[in-house]
Order: sequence, then structure tokens, then C-alpha cells
Amino acid sequence: MEYMLLIYSAEDGRQPRSEDELRTLYAEYFRLGDELRAAGRLVSSEELAPVTSATTIQVRDGEALVTDGPFAETKETLGGYYLIEADSLDEAIEWAARIPAARDGKVEIRPVLDNSEYRASTP
Repeated sequence: MEYMLLIYSAEDGRQPRSEDELRTLYAEYFRLGDELRAAGRLVSSEELAPVTSATTIQVRDGEALVTDGPFAETKETLGGYYLIEADSLDEAIEWAARIPAARDGKVEIRPVLDNSEYRASTP
């Protein structure tokens, strides 16, 4: 089964204080990605640009309303994700606990639904 590991942290806490801290942090993320890849578990992963670069769209009465910035004011923002294959939620939890941001932020684990039956019936 696929699981999305959504990485949340304080926007102002995403950047360490020094270049050395940043290099160390990225090395941790790259090492985890390499381990997931070597285990055949990594589907994809990416870091997201800061929330200040977000654009939000809503369609109301057929009209697209576009707003610069996030849809909600929050202290913690979505900073990236890992999409993994795991045999169980317990395995997904084990991988999520190794994400560096879990130490000072949160990692939300969500199963990815299989909608293939609907895809086959769509004209």
C-alpha cells in the first residue's frame, strides 16, 4: 500500500541558523531517501517552496478566484512529503519517525486510496 508522509513544521523554523546546520539537515534527508530507495519503498519525495510562494484557487459559481498565499493562516505549514510503499501502517510509522522534521514538527501519515476501478469506468 502507498502512504503519503506529509511533513509539517513552523515556517520560520524550516531554515537552520547556519550553513553547516543546513548541510547536516539536508544530509539527513538525502540519507533517508537513499535508504527508502535501497529498500524499494520510495515512490517520490520533494521539498516544497515556502508558503509565501503559494497560490490558492477557489471556483465559486463557475468563477475562478485566485489568491496569493496559503488558504489558511497556520503556525505549521506543509514543507514537503515522502510517498512510500509500505506493507502496513506500522511500517509507515517507522519510516515517518526517521524524518528529521518529526523531531520539532509533525509528520502526518495518510494512506493513498486506489481509485483504479473508477478510472476504468470513466469515458
